[in-house]
This record gives sequence, structure tokens and C-alpha cells, in this order.
Amino acid sequence: MAKSMYHYLAETWQEIYGGDLKLLLRERLIQWRRQPSIVRVDKPTRLDRARALGYKAKTGFIVVRVRVRKGGQRKPRPRTGRRPKRMGIYGYAPAKSLRLIAEERAARKYRNMEVLNSYYVGEDGKYKWFEVILVDRSHPSICRDPEINWICEPQNRGRAFRALTSAGKKMRGLRKSRGLRGTIYYKWKRKQRERELRKRHEASRGAREPWQVAEKLREEK
Repeated sequence: MAKSMYHYLAETWQEIYGGDLKLLLRERLIQWRRQPSIVRVDKPTRLDRARALGYKAKTGFIVVRVRVRKGGQRKPRPRTGRRPKRMGIYGYAPAKSLRLIAEERAARKYRNMEVLNSYYVGEDGKYKWFEVILVDRSHPSICRDPEINWICEPQNRGRAFRALTSAGKKMRGLRKSRGLRGTIYYKWKRKQRERELRKRHEASRGAREPWQVAEKLREEK
């Protein structure tokens, strides 16, 4: 079966720093550094990713490239006397992801539009660049489109600031883990099974030993 153009575009972007895209991306980053932090672009840099996230080449959709500084945050050094431990200069990092910060900055600049989604396009030693897909919630072509007119509803206002986008839900821990080991959901489910087998809380006196729980689990399997 013949593969589409978007399949090959996605394969190219999987190795952007080691494949054919490496030299092209280096030239782009040199240009992007000289531009403002928020720039509206005519068409998406990653067309396959933008289309997968809901972008359409029609009136009412725009794409904005946002530059965000990497790394943690710092505070001014205190002028009065303190020991080094209490200076409080380093160790401050935002609780949000850089992609969510990029979405918020784009939403502040284009106040009449809503953030649909965003994706990564590149980075250097100092900055990261993301492209944010924005939708005009009051445009007739958006309000008449049954696939995207849900964003015109009043309950979807300010999606980026309320962490309702994909980056916001990921930051809030709402992504489904599908039982992967090491995740919070996996640990909670394992503890829940142990509680059901013990018939009491693990902190109470008389709870079963771990080896007894393991034997019980093997018997069930």
C-alpha cells in the first residue's frame, strides 16, 4: 500500500538533528534568533503535525511561532547579609512546561483567538521554538464548521490559561498511562490490589507480608 506524503514528513522530523534536515534547521535557527519572540507564519513548518492536531488551510486558522527561553529562573541577589544557603538565587523553575508557556504568550498577543494546540519545531542552546495553532472563534467559517465550532462555545474560552489544551492536560497529569510501569496510575492500582487482598490498610497492624501478597497474586494469575 502506498504511503502518503505526511508519513514521509513525519519520518524526516523524527531525526531532525542527524538526518537531511540538520543543515536546513541550522539555517532556520539563525534566522529565527533575529526575529521577535512571537511571529505569525504563513504556513506550518511541520505540516503533518499541524494537520494531525486539527489545522486547516482556511480562513479563521493562523499559526504563530513562539520563542521561549530554556532553563530555570533566577532571582536578584540579596544585598544584605545572608549565608550562601539562604541567598535564594537558584533553584526556581516554573511548574508549567515551556510549550504551555508558549501557548499562553500567543493567547495574550492574539486576544480574539483561541489556542487549539501546539507542537515543537526546534531549539538551540538558549531557546526553544514552538508553533501554536490559533482559531478565530467569531469567524463565520469557524462557526459553521461542525468539526471545529465547539471552540466557539463560551465554556472553551481561555483554554491555554485554564490548562485545557494538550500541553495543559499533560502538565496536570491527566494523560492515560495504559498501565505502564513506574507511573502514578500503575503504582496506585498495584496498591489498590494489595489493599483488597489484605482486607485492611497496609499501615495497620497485622497486615500481610510482601511475600504473602506476591504468592496470592501468582495464584490469581
